[in-house]
Parts: sequence; structure tokens; C-alpha cells
Amino acid sequence: MNYTSLLYGIFLYAIAHIIAFFQLNSQFKWEWFKHHEWVTVLMGIPISFLLIVGTRHVVNSLDGLLWPARFIGFGVGMIIYAILVSYFFNESISSKTAVSLLLAITLICVQVLWKN
Repeated sequence: MNYTSLLYGIFLYAIAHIIAFFQLNSQFKWEWFKHHEWVTVLMGIPISFLLIVGTRHVVNSLDGLLWPARFIGFGVGMIIYAILVSYFFNESISSKTAVSLLLAITLICVQVLWKN
């Protein structure tokens, strides 16, 4: 396993999910975004690029397997979302959300550490 490529792919996933968070949720935080949807549409271009390249690195680091890349991307997205919604919207992490985040972290660990 190439850990450098894996970490780089996870980093790209994280950046993509941060941008996607703002793309989807800025309309609820800042009035300007409610009336300028075209800006959020344009944000889709770098998101797509980051996810494509991130997936390439994660799949290559995991010997060409696709499923682990999908699960890792999902888990990273859940963790990023929890952090940002807590920070920008002051939504606390309930016990249900904490368990879900623990499952997301577990999902990432299973895909990265469990050897076939």
C-alpha cells in the first residue's frame, strides 16, 4: 500500500467536501447566496476535479480496488460535514451523531487497515 498516495487522496477528498459544504449550505448562512445560485453551480467544477484526482490516488494506493475509495470518501465527507456544521451553524454533536461519526471513522479504518 502506498500511504503517501492514500493520504494525498484523502486530503483531496477533504478539500472537495469542504467546498461542497459551502456549495450546499451557504444559502442558509449568508443571504447573498440565496440569490446567486450560479456561483454555487460553478463550485461544482473544482469539486469534481478534486474528487476525480482524489479517487485516482486512493484507488491506486489500494491496489486498484474501487469500493474502499468510495467508503473512505464517504467517511471523510461525514467527518468534514460534522466539523463544519458544528462550527458555522452551532449545531452540537448529539449522541446519535457521535455514534454515526464513530461509524464513519470505523469505516475508514476498516478499508485502510483490514488486509485481505
